[in-house]
Amino acid sequence: MALWGKKKTEQPAPAEEPREDASSAAVETEGGQPEKKGWFSSFRSGLKRTSDVLNTDIRDLFKKEGRLIDDDFLRELFEILVKTDMGPGPANEIRNRIKTDMRGRVVHMTDVLDKIKVTLKELMAQPEQPIDFAESGPTVIMVVGVNGSGKTTSIAKLARQFTSEGKSVVLGAGDTFRAAAVEQLTIWSQRIGCEIVTGAKDSDPASVAFRAVAKAVETNADVCIVDTAGRLQTQTNLMKELEKISRVMSKNIPEAPHEVILVLDATAGQNGISQAKGFSEAVQCTGIVLAKIDGTAKGGVVVAIRQQFELPVKYIGVGEKAEDLALFNPDKFVDDLLAEGYGQ
Repeated sequence: MALWGKKKTEQPAPAEEPREDASSAAVETEGGQPEKKGWFSSFRSGLKRTSDVLNTDIRDLFKKEGRLIDDDFLRELFEILVKTDMGPGPANEIRNRIKTDMRGRVVHMTDVLDKIKVTLKELMAQPEQPIDFAESGPTVIMVVGVNGSGKTTSIAKLARQFTSEGKSVVLGAGDTFRAAAVEQLTIWSQRIGCEIVTGAKDSDPASVAFRAVAKAVETNADVCIVDTAGRLQTQTNLMKELEKISRVMSKNIPEAPHEVILVLDATAGQNGISQAKGFSEAVQCTGIVLAKIDGTAKGGVVVAIRQQFELPVKYIGVGEKAEDLALFNPDKFVDDLLAEGYGQ
């Protein structure tokens, strides 16, 4: 069982054909603000598998008359929490909180869930943090991650969000080693309606990044999003290449990149911590997009990442459509995660 979850592979992910409805328009709320159609249902369904697993395991700890909080209970609860991929640190904090406040008492499931909910919200506390736009000129966003993490699709989702807000976008297809990635991003750009800069296969990705930023400056675009080839955080030479790409972009805009977004596959589990550490050390990541939350019962690693790094989760991918990108709200995330346990 696991809370939220990456398949460990160095093989490139196959190109994904954009869905026919990937350009579905946003709808207007009563306040006149755009709201992604179906966002709430996508978010809840994306968390349902996780919620079902977590709440079922905790429910099994209790009898109708409640359960005495003793060493056996605390050990069993700790094992359940660790299996969510949040790791022993956060699991230990939750267990110790329950031990301190409830040891020796007979309590019911909702009492324990309340304590878990409060503690998780404290561990994950952060304000909603969308992309931080530059005060003037194009905002440059560099996107990094391992192979198959969902980078290209996440870029498409970000680009669609920006264009739906009336912003002009230039994409840089910097994964020059994988023709399928360039093709996929090109198809997305056509569907979304934004410009794209590409390079020849196996050409220097830094040159693509340089030209993409130059194009954004030339056209006075609002946003430039640069893709990079997937790589393992342990591949030293490839990580140094990311540093070069970042440096080259600053030749056109000194402050670029303004954001370095790490895309984590929600199935990555504890390996996500190693990824966050490796990529942050190489290119000073500014935030995370947690992808593929809809297809897994894992993802608790986000709790550990929030505890170990000052690295906010900015968005979560809650589906395969271009509009299936949600601004990460930790309180709502935890509420929906534990909702089934309260009979909601």
